[in-house]
Amino acid sequence: MQLTFLLYPGIEPIDLAPLGVFSMGRRVVPELSYRTAAPTPNVLVELSNGLKVMPDVSFGDIEDMDVLLVPGGPGWKEAASDPQVIDFIRRWAPGATICSVCTGAMILAAAGVLDGMAATTKNLVIPPEPSVMEELKQRYPQVSATEALLVDNKSVITGGGVTLCIDTALYLIASRYGEEAADEIARIMEYGAARKANAERMPLVVSDTSAPA
Repeated sequence: MQLTFLLYPGIEPIDLAPLGVFSMGRRVVPELSYRTAAPTPNVLVELSNGLKVMPDVSFGDIEDMDVLLVPGGPGWKEAASDPQVIDFIRRWAPGATICSVCTGAMILAAAGVLDGMAATTKNLVIPPEPSVMEELKQRYPQVSATEALLVDNKSVITGGGVTLCIDTALYLIASRYGEEAADEIARIMEYGAARKANAERMPLVVSDTSAPA
């Protein structure tokens, strides 16, 4: 499995955690790989609070897509209105597995790939920060906003907020290589207990829908 991680300004650095999961996961599943992608090559992307990341590839360099992961963070609103980001997601939505974590679901909703589907996003906020879940419900009524660990619509998967991006990455691995592999990766990450606790406190929703053509 190759994970393509979409970079845009204002991503919350903790949403980089799926890259760490795939990095650790290669000890168990050598076929795992990842790359970061942004609209412009060789230009640092500044994340929330100043961390800068150099993308591995530009959007135009990519000729095939396995799994596209769209992260969240304070910059999601600007990303959701960026034609380059939206067009890139739409380009790959019909055939690749499209995945979001945290507020990345709002970007997928803006791209229209969640229409007619259930989806989840960040749920907990610090007042007076507005609820992203409520914003998903109000702004995109064609999307069934669902409080969940993650929602799997076959080719479109939305994961919950903040550190639940780790659980989403492990779910992606389990879907391709089996639960035993994901369990072992969680174990060597010392995340097994947290993963079990998250699964017990939040539902995992599997739907029969798929991405629109």
